[in-house]
Amino acid sequence: MRKEFAYADARTTGIVLSETESDIVEAAALRIAAQYAEYSLHSTDLLHTVELAAAALPSEVRRALISFRDEGNPSGTLVLRGLPLGALPPTPDRAEDEPHWTAVSVATLSQLMVMSVLGRSISYSDEKNGDLVQDVSPKRGAEERQENSGSILLELHTEDGFHPAAPHFLSLICLRGDRDGLAATVTGGIGDVLPELDEETVAALRRPEFRTKFSTSFVHDTHEEVLTPPVPVLCGARANPDLRVDFHGTVGTTPGARAALAALEDAVLGSLRGIVLEPGELIILDNRRTVHGRTGFTPRYDGADRWLRRSFALADLRPVLDDLGEGRSHNAITTRQPSPKLATAA
Repeated sequence: MRKEFAYADARTTGIVLSETESDIVEAAALRIAAQYAEYSLHSTDLLHTVELAAAALPSEVRRALISFRDEGNPSGTLVLRGLPLGALPPTPDRAEDEPHWTAVSVATLSQLMVMSVLGRSISYSDEKNGDLVQDVSPKRGAEERQENSGSILLELHTEDGFHPAAPHFLSLICLRGDRDGLAATVTGGIGDVLPELDEETVAALRRPEFRTKFSTSFVHDTHEEVLTPPVPVLCGARANPDLRVDFHGTVGTTPGARAALAALEDAVLGSLRGIVLEPGELIILDNRRTVHGRTGFTPRYDGADRWLRRSFALADLRPVLDDLGEGRSHNAITTRQPSPKLATAA
């Protein structure tokens, strides 16, 4: 496993809310929290109210979000700074200690306001109990996992890239930063690396010769390795393709596919951008255009460890309406294809 990532510091980029603008967003969040304190975060009424309240975001922020939604950018990322967080409980280090949304209402609702400009909030019932906004913090005993509960280096991946309805956008808001300044969120956009790939590699990445392993949270910690059917890594417009890959869990099923995957990984590793998130900062990823990961860090489990909260959005809910359970939670995947033994490299 890789020991570290080399990346260009992305801290100089982003849009900053003034203190007054942050106060306006916080006031809007508190009004919603008071009105809907007894509601599930999946409530349609609550989420529609959040969408209306997104007007409290500064016009510069909404314009940047709309541009990112419609046109994207080469890196596939956008950073906002100065979002309100409200009062915070200790960082949870066990899943059962993760707070109800009302205990972190300002951060939760501010994040959902931002995401509502990009699309429609969604979650997955297989993952983190289907929570619409999810805690990302180191968990005791999970240090070595290639998941957000771990603290070792998290390899570059498309979020839930194995899922037929993978999110179009995801965001991570920082409630507490890594006090040692080591845990950097790193991203690699296909727009940055496509010019570095030759035609043969691109053609290979567009062939359905790749399979991606399901996250253990979606197979409920069984020992069976479950992979997707063969799919391409790149698809869509020639000059502006979509990317779906997990460099820890995607395998090529032919020698050409394996060579192309290695070339893509090398190109992405050479163009990484990274940021050690600080409280009030929110990074948005276009999950169709970028992969992301995280450098390793050492948790202390003292209530002050790094703590992010994550949310997902789809551009349109209509294609998945039949698959939605309560509110915006996508039902469990019931049809999975077991993985055959793959041929070794020739």
